[in-house]
This record gives sequence, structure tokens and C-alpha cells, in this order.
Amino acid sequence: MSDGQAEQGDHEVAAQDLERELAKLFGRVRSYSLALAAKVHPGLDGASYVLLVHLSGIGPLRAADVVEHTGLDKSTVSRQIARLEELGLVERVPDPSDGRARLVQLTETGTARLAEVQVLRRRRLRESLSEWSTRDIVDLSRLLGRFNNDL
Repeated sequence: MSDGQAEQGDHEVAAQDLERELAKLFGRVRSYSLALAAKVHPGLDGASYVLLVHLSGIGPLRAADVVEHTGLDKSTVSRQIARLEELGLVERVPDPSDGRARLVQLTETGTARLAEVQVLRRRRLRESLSEWSTRDIVDLSRLLGRFNNDL
């Protein structure tokens, strides 16, 4: 076997290992998101929780802009926003730049409950990384950023 073939085989094995670890990570993230969603509101599902977090980070915007920012399809965003409204976590308000349009934003309740959960989420992340060196955290962040940019 040539060095190039060996390296290609090593690359494939490494990619498979990464794929397996990402699958485990995504599964854990889904489970943890469900637990956090329940802390925000017992009727909140994981997908709507993710949208709520996203909305909190980008501020009030039109539903069409939510679609653009999240990459989700229009019907999914519409259903999730409706559910978040039912739970009193988001509201639609008039768009000051266009009286015909409505913006979606977190309610005071949604903001407060999400803030409480984010404190728990950050604490858990810090605890998970407590034995890591700063260099390892920086490297992981850099590599994840590179990976996200390549996707």
C-alpha cells in the first residue's frame, strides 16, 4: 500500500470516527434541549425551544426573515411560532417601518424563562469544560467554527 493510499484510509477512518462522535453529540444535544425546553414551559418541544433561542439572539423580525435566518421551511416556522404564541413565549407586534407587517418577538415571560434556562445551560457547559485547558477550548472552538463554515 502506498503512503497516499494509507493516508486516504486514515482520513476515512478519522472521518468515520468524527461522524460517530457527532451523532452522539447531536443525540445528547437533542435530549438536553428537550429537558431545557420543559424548564422554559412544560408544553414546549425541543424544536420550538431552538427557535425561541434563535429569536432571542436576533431580535424582533418578520416571520419570513425567521425562515431566512434559520433555513427552516415556512410551514415549520409558522407552526412553531404559533405554538410559541399559544404558550405565551412570543408575540407579534406591529412593524414600526411597515404598519401592515408584524414582527415576532419574545414576550417578557419568554425572555425571563429563557434567561433562567440559559444560566443553567451555561453553567453545565462550564462544568463540562472545567478540566479542559484554555488551549483545548480555544482549539475546539476554532475547529468547530471552521467546520460550521465548511458546511
